[in-house]
Amino acid sequence: MSSSYLDAADQAVEHALALGARYADARVMHRRTESMSARNGAVEALDQGETVGIGVRALVGSSWGFFATPHLDAPSVRAAGRQAVEIAKASSRVPGPAAMIPADPEVGSWASECEVDPLEVPVSDKGDLLTAATAEMRSQGADIATGIYQIWDTRKWFVSSEGHRIDQHIRECGGGISATAVGERETQVRSYPSRRGQYGTRGWELVTELDLAAQASRIADEAQALLRAPQCPSGQTALILGGEQLALQIHESVGHAIELDRILGWEAAYAGTSWLDLAQLGTLQYGSELMNIVIDATHPGALGSFGYDDEGTKAGKRDAVRNGIWTGVLSGRESAAVAGLDYGGSVRSTDWSRLPIVRMTNVGLEPGPHTLEEIIAATDDGVFMDMNRSWSIDDKRLNFQFGCEVGYEVKNGKLGRMVKNPTYTGIGPKFWQSMDMLSHEIVAWGTPNCGKGQPGQVGHTGHPAAPARFQNVRVGVRG
Repeated sequence: MSSSYLDAADQAVEHALALGARYADARVMHRRTESMSARNGAVEALDQGETVGIGVRALVGSSWGFFATPHLDAPSVRAAGRQAVEIAKASSRVPGPAAMIPADPEVGSWASECEVDPLEVPVSDKGDLLTAATAEMRSQGADIATGIYQIWDTRKWFVSSEGHRIDQHIRECGGGISATAVGERETQVRSYPSRRGQYGTRGWELVTELDLAAQASRIADEAQALLRAPQCPSGQTALILGGEQLALQIHESVGHAIELDRILGWEAAYAGTSWLDLAQLGTLQYGSELMNIVIDATHPGALGSFGYDDEGTKAGKRDAVRNGIWTGVLSGRESAAVAGLDYGGSVRSTDWSRLPIVRMTNVGLEPGPHTLEEIIAATDDGVFMDMNRSWSIDDKRLNFQFGCEVGYEVKNGKLGRMVKNPTYTGIGPKFWQSMDMLSHEIVAWGTPNCGKGQPGQVGHTGHPAAPARFQNVRVGVRG
């Protein structure tokens, strides 16, 4: 542990307690970031950043106060503790629940797995990777060829008045490429490994394993083929989703819906609340018996993994949906107390200057009994869709419409012709209840751009998913 940063957090907490807080915690965060984008064989942008600061929470009576500062000298951190208490006292004019479930004080360290430190890889090598891949796509006929990587190196030091003393080192990175083909009145896009790229709590070995340059020619060819492909047919049919698209389906129609602050109505201004009712926890039929969704911040290498959340709760694994029945939520110590639950563990903030809120960790499917090949072979008539291109969902996380980059007709157990502009629509529980086949080929897809909160916070989440089949889904929706 870094004694200086822990000492700074200690001082902030002690000062808040001395001024009347009944609970206080402080979190020092030091983050280094790097990202690069390339276009048509040339580096387009390189951004590098570094930030450090402390955020302090204080609980006075039934009201919270939060204050953050980038200054870590002794007078500044004590002032941060004082400011947090003063804000809590001012907030007491509108008292809140402010109960917290009990927690055992945690003392420890945690670091994500990392074989190759991504910030130690020469920038020139990383640039060569992106320029080579985008140049290859361009040479194969892509009108626009882009590539990107992103790196986050985050250290946290957390202290609470209950005795928590924790430090963590979380290294995250990933990247991807994309080819755009321009037609007479349309554009088509193919991406690899997903529209946003693939990310995880791993080192540069993750990007190396993606082998971006080896996929460049294929996705350039497929982007051009989409210009010539017929439109996705319209109607109700069997729908097979690739794992990357199913990861986004989980994110939007399950992950956000089971956030307890949305269910309680605390979060409504940013993307709405939730259709779920706590009175139905443990009984609601969310999906078919194949639907087993777990909340698991311990998933090795996934983007939503950590050792402890930003309240000091140790990472764990629990069910969100078991055999189709809704059984669990994403929660923190305060929201859990209000809901009468006995667990938290899902509270994080985007950086030291933001108040920790309920966020997704890794929310994903457990493996099914099938393979993608078996799912296709068992489908007489349907559509296979893969790779997200667009999404829309209502403010209850219930009614949705998604578009994918590519589709294929499925006829008599075989993939048929490519179709473009594939879309599908549905209602969350009805859609999940129609899932009748699920692959065991799980990939933990990373989403590095999950927005929530005001002021806005960008979270990193993981979604283990595999190809699956859904029956009687409306596809080919236009407009």
